[in-house]
Amino acid sequence: MNRLTQWLQSLEQRERLLVYVAAGLLTVVVAYFAAVAPFYKAVTTRSARVERKQQDLAWLRSMAPRLRELAAIQPSNSGESLVVLIDRTARQAGLERALTGQTPNGDRGMRVRLESANFDSLVAWLAGLQQQYGIGVESAAIDRTDKTGVVNASLVLTRA
Repeated sequence: MNRLTQWLQSLEQRERLLVYVAAGLLTVVVAYFAAVAPFYKAVTTRSARVERKQQDLAWLRSMAPRLRELAAIQPSNSGESLVVLIDRTARQAGLERALTGQTPNGDRGMRVRLESANFDSLVAWLAGLQQQYGIGVESAAIDRTDKTGVVNASLVLTRA
């Protein structure tokens, strides 16, 4: 520290003033980049996040009427047993040859085995069961076969 003081004392008045001004500017620049810049970046990031959340909220509010409509739709309960319903809808979906087994699984469930089933037909059939009859997939094991688009599936279907 003594050396620095001696060095400053050895400078002329103008040079010393220039060193003090440069040190002050350097202090301001360091303070800006150490404290102020990260703060502004955080504010900008949070503002962008708030804007995204507001857009999401506006979209959700615009979808609320459609969601209320969908919630009001009750799955049809035709009174058919689950075995009959699964068999009938599988035939309608073109999966009659693939449906190789059905076994009851509790009061409201059914284990179903399909072999060499068209994957697209299987997914459409499951979606139809969910939408029209309130029957959901509790668990599924789907294995591909050598043929493209053909699968073997073991499903546990339950009525809601």
